[in-house]
Amino acid sequence: MKTTVSNIRIVQINENIRQIAAFIVCLICLALFVISAYEKIVDHERFLRGLSRVKLVGQYAVFISYFVPASKIIVSLLLINPATQRWGLWGFTGLMGVFTLYIGSMIFWAEKLPCNCNLIIEKLDWGQHLWLNMGFLVLVISALWLGRAKRH
Repeated sequence: MKTTVSNIRIVQINENIRQIAAFIVCLICLALFVISAYEKIVDHERFLRGLSRVKLVGQYAVFISYFVPASKIIVSLLLINPATQRWGLWGFTGLMGVFTLYIGSMIFWAEKLPCNCNLIIEKLDWGQHLWLNMGFLVLVISALWLGRAKRH
């Protein structure tokens, strides 16, 4: 009987740690996307100019310049609500995956590497930015794997 109570407490502690870890991951992702979306909206001209210089996306630059911040805001809203956090983490994973593929393709094929990033990220070179994105992907996939973001 005593062993069962101890096991239940350990399981509860592990469950609490998983929930806290998932919550922290959601907060980190939320902060990254909200700040990034804000910067891209406030300095939209700079973002659009940078996109326009990239041959790969140049003709779609206007669409992308609105789609990226709007997508980040939508994912952020999903991350705020506990009932939709899992959807938010999946959305974050999808967008970050696309951004990571974009950075990888730019490193391998682009002649010039314009950067439209903000905050501390603009201080990174493209290789470091690629590693940062992959780190975020591992972090979010780990949170999804833990399965502790709310499923509703």
